[in-house]
Amino acid sequence: MKAVDIASILSGKYTDERVLIRGWLHNMRSSGGIHFLLIRDGTGIIQCTMKKNTVKDEIFKEAKDLTQESSLEIIGSVREDKRAPRGYEIKVEDMKVFHRAEEGYPIAKKYHGPDFLLDNRHLWIRSQKMQTILRIRAKFLEAAREWFKANGFVEFHSPTIITAACEGGATLFPVKYFDREAYLTQSWQLYAEAAIASLGKIYTIAPSFRAEKSRTRRHLTEYWHLEVEIPWCDLKGIMKVQEDLLAYILDSLCEEMPGELEYLGRSPDELRRMKPPYERITYDKAVKILNEEGIFFKWGDDITWTHEKILTERFNKPFFITHFPKNVKAFYHKPDPERPKVTLSADLLAPEGYGEITGGGQRIDSLEELLERIKEEGLNPEDYKWYIDLRRYGSVPHSGFGLGVERTISWICKLEHIRDAIAFPRLINRVYP
Repeated sequence: MKAVDIASILSGKYTDERVLIRGWLHNMRSSGGIHFLLIRDGTGIIQCTMKKNTVKDEIFKEAKDLTQESSLEIIGSVREDKRAPRGYEIKVEDMKVFHRAEEGYPIAKKYHGPDFLLDNRHLWIRSQKMQTILRIRAKFLEAAREWFKANGFVEFHSPTIITAACEGGATLFPVKYFDREAYLTQSWQLYAEAAIASLGKIYTIAPSFRAEKSRTRRHLTEYWHLEVEIPWCDLKGIMKVQEDLLAYILDSLCEEMPGELEYLGRSPDELRRMKPPYERITYDKAVKILNEEGIFFKWGDDITWTHEKILTERFNKPFFITHFPKNVKAFYHKPDPERPKVTLSADLLAPEGYGEITGGGQRIDSLEELLERIKEEGLNPEDYKWYIDLRRYGSVPHSGFGLGVERTISWICKLEHIRDAIAFPRLINRVYP
């Protein structure tokens, strides 16, 4: 008999049929002459009911002594039962134990602190909460790729080991590269600008690294970056792309994973109300709002996470902050021709205190302007020689953005800390397991 997955059983596909499943003992309880086994196979969890008089005595006895996380094979009949979790259960006819787990599984039904769960992350990802988050994360990325494919984008990969900083050297991880020093990438940005002349509209989903000594609930030292670059595109155009992409992803999650969202405390109806267009406010307006809230904020300062949290209280869905000052944005952001001290830039902020989830804008396409900005930032033009070349040979107006996958997942899933938006988080004090 061929094994079937639990998700297909829970969909009603095998009602009243005899099936074989393989998985792990998620939990178990006994009542009189019945064992209730919760089996997890990676696609879902189902209740398997074993009655004493319907299986061999040795099987019933073996089941009684099973330990949590033992790996099993179950044969039985599927039946619909509203009293069972998810409405279906398997009436067990036979069972085979592949591996009896050791006693004392560390993840118990009690409160465990963050450090304990991080130390035991290799086991904690088996929990229903982490399973659910990781499934939503996978669907999030699947939906993003669907949107990109439908809209004519090409996936492009750039180097992880780089020689020149994209957004300044202070937050780069150095890497010994044979007889010289290199760095782990912060972004594909510079390489993406090269690739648009080859492939047109492009995107990537890849790790990025920032050596920021931040201990906030929204910072990781290694995170996944969804980035986009488009030729012949201005600031207005790139904001529209962000709106359309995020709206498609949210619709997909609400349509395909409503139960998972609700399990995490996020109502699909809440996300459905987050439809674009998203309001745009300028950096100037953001400064005014902060001062109205009693926060002394000087024009030209960077908007930090604590400021973003205050700003998001004014909005019930994502919104853009545009036209940041030159000094708080990377050198490649195009200054506004009508007001050169600000840039054609935009950050997209999620509501409910979550703050920035994307950052981007229009890039400098003029050789002279780029050289001037490199000089202003005190950078060495030799480090960016190939990047500067892009303005010599067929430069065009172009724009792009980067979306922090974990930050966005944190908002969608209403997570308290970004560490739960990824299986094995890397934090300032955490590189194990």
